[in-house]
Amino acid sequence: MATSPRKRRNVAGRQGTAPTISDVAKLAGVSPMTVSRVINADSNVRETTREAVNEAIARLNYSPNPAARSLAGAGQRRVALLYSNPSAAYLSEFLVGSLDQASRSDVQLIVEKCDIGDHEIEVAEHLIKTGIDGMILPSPLCDSPDLLQILIDEKVPAVSVGAGRPVAELHAVSIDEQAAARAMTRHLINLGHQRIGFIIGSPKQTASGQRLDGYLSALEEAGIARDDKLIAQGFFSYRSGLDAAETLLDQEVPPTAIFASNDDMAAASVAVAHRKGIDVPGDLTVCGFDDTALATAIWPELTTIHQPIADMSRAAVELIVSTLRAKPKAPKQAIRHLQVDYTLVRRQSDAAPRRRPGGRLLSA
Repeated sequence: MATSPRKRRNVAGRQGTAPTISDVAKLAGVSPMTVSRVINADSNVRETTREAVNEAIARLNYSPNPAARSLAGAGQRRVALLYSNPSAAYLSEFLVGSLDQASRSDVQLIVEKCDIGDHEIEVAEHLIKTGIDGMILPSPLCDSPDLLQILIDEKVPAVSVGAGRPVAELHAVSIDEQAAARAMTRHLINLGHQRIGFIIGSPKQTASGQRLDGYLSALEEAGIARDDKLIAQGFFSYRSGLDAAETLLDQEVPPTAIFASNDDMAAASVAVAHRKGIDVPGDLTVCGFDDTALATAIWPELTTIHQPIADMSRAAVELIVSTLRAKPKAPKQAIRHLQVDYTLVRRQSDAAPRRRPGGRLLSA
């Protein structure tokens, strides 16, 4: 006998209809009202409780019933996600997280591509005129001063994600960019590298400057003098990484390690090294930043800084929803700047420098 597509087995093994809010409450050990508060991004929920409910929602693959939510008076909100990022891997992870959280929160997410320049202003003004409820701005749009000012002036709830220096008037989600870059540079120094090349990200993004500062501060604390010949300009794109790596590796005394400001440029550095017959990591260590899918799609897999991109985008959606669903007579919510943890992930692209007599690099 054919089974209805709505029928499925939940984690408790019960055969029946799709899981309900009561099923989620039972699994999380809370009341259905608490589950409802988490779904609606109510700020009056303890973080440990919120995590338990979200875990139960994920395990049960629970989706709120839009019709029931409508009858309860919670209309669906429209949130725009504007993007203009040269890294497809970064964008992919960002979309996965934000779309997942928007679905759980019963928010309509409108994804709009913008070209950096005046286009993001045009897109934002159009969305504001159509009555958009809020905006999410991942890198590099989180650093567009004109765009940010429009949102502030129009009092549009917004969250910037990945800014090195978030503006005070808008919600933000980020990592400590400087500390993360300092940790990676220290790691390379501890491996024995003294000539460490660094590829900067786009000069228009505040995170780029923070990562450069982290690299330089680690060199300074180790007593290694800054060498501008070891610093190359990139723009967070694979193409720019190729050019920057060529510049670094064509020197008379090339670096023994390259730390690129994102995985795209690190992957490009590996490609340039291979083309020149340089073994990674035997002759050259290469490290990246972000830990996108690209980091494990190349060989050798990249040692990199993991920033939880999907989790950061989920947090951005939660911040927007919490702001939008605050009760009209409730005190105005304070602007929140969330800083999430990063992790240094070591894979196969790093090693201690090895040299032949006469200074030539030696493969293991």
